[in-house]
Amino acid sequence: MSPQDEKQWAMLGHLGGILMWLGPLIVFLVYKDRSAFVRQESKEALNFQILMTIGLVGLLVIGTITSVIGVGLILLGLAWVPSVIGIIFAIIGAVRVNGGGSYRYPFNWRIIK
Repeated sequence: MSPQDEKQWAMLGHLGGILMWLGPLIVFLVYKDRSAFVRQESKEALNFQILMTIGLVGLLVIGTITSVIGVGLILLGLAWVPSVIGIIFAIIGAVRVNGGGSYRYPFNWRIIK
């Protein structure tokens, strides 16, 4: 794989985060054996998007359960936050990788090693 192709697919691995974990997962599964750089970048994006999905689901579940006492409505109102954070950092990661570097998310739970 050419360096330009590596950069492009690594960038798409990060931008795939706009689709939550599905985009980075597809790039990771298709290109993990073709390029160490694409594998690393898509794995980083995938781990971050899994974390954001866990946060979103957690807010929705806890918000739904506690909505009977009113506090849950605040949590349900904040359910959009993990999605927005995921999109913002996905764009930052894509720009950084497209510039020729590597990107590590500022907070991440690296589930996939």
